Amino acid sequence: MPWTSRLRVRQAEGDRFLRPRRRAPAIDPSFGDPRRAGIRAAAREGAERWPEIRGRLAAAAADGEDLSFLVEGLQDVAGVERWIGDVIAADPGDPLPLLVSGARHVGWAWHARTGFEARHVSEGQWELFHARLGTAEGQLLEAAEREPAWAAPWYFLQMSGRGLQVGPEVAEYRFEAVCRRAPGHAAAYRQHLQQLCRKWGGSHRQMHAFARASMLAAPEGGRLGELVALAHLEEWLSLGGDPESVYLGGARVLGELYEAAGRSVFHPAFARDRDWALAFNAFAMAFAMAGDHGAARRLFRALGNRATERPWLYLDGRSPLVPFLAWRARVNR
Repeated sequence: MPWTSRLRVRQAEGDRFLRPRRRAPAIDPSFGDPRRAGIRAAAREGAERWPEIRGRLAAAAADGEDLSFLVEGLQDVAGVERWIGDVIAADPGDPLPLLVSGARHVGWAWHARTGFEARHVSEGQWELFHARLGTAEGQLLEAAEREPAWAAPWYFLQMSGRGLQVGPEVAEYRFEAVCRRAPGHAAAYRQHLQQLCRKWGGSHRQMHAFARASMLAAPEGGRLGELVALAHLEEWLSLGGDPESVYLGGARVLGELYEAAGRSVFHPAFARDRDWALAFNAFAMAFAMAGDHGAARRLFRALGNRATERPWLYLDGRSPLVPFLAWRARVNR
């Protein structure tokens, strides 16, 4: 048989038999939410789909956390920045396109960076980063002024402010502005935890104190127990990010992880809505690397293939799905 015959593409088994091949796992940026998936698909087609996008966003505007969640789905949709300006110009009094444009410019700004640390970013990238964040700040502040009851502009201002290093007082004000409008806004709490990390000028003490106080102040079965897991993953990362590190397996850390999981992901009242998989992935990674494969296995089984970029990108920034699958296989042995 000549070697060229080996290059022919063979018919897939799924095309020949009734049972198709199993779909490969992938990270879903919509977290399985059909509304978020719908506006992301519409946004890729351009301004002609804006009425549909706007309708979905307007329907969620009364819920500050829900509006933030849906708009955040547009942050990484390439091309939104090319047409959203025309939408703003066509209806200058509408705050929704300002909110979408501001959020997209925040996401677009972070794309200008190549690494988690400032030493990985070139001078040209810094300039582009700050320029896009500056645009975002102006649009988000205008949206916040037009709709004083909205939490979403303040949520995205947390992200732009961290990049622009607005300082702890302004960062605290923006976090509190979200919480006044949408108490218990889990995503805002995650953003503020980042603000308190050592890599952004905070400290381990501040970060852990915030995580624990937030968890204890929230009702059991809520999302804020996730902050404890995230804080320990951040400290593990600051210590070098070694998957075989003993930090997470220490008695004190494990005790805090058990307590936080019991008040959140393992609590019967925990609601699996919106981006609930983020909390399960955070605890799954923490327990897996801590050596408690039983607890991790329970979380992985609940997740199925619902991998999220965070926190797995701490293990592989290019392909976070790879460590998710590897650790899932490891704890299931």
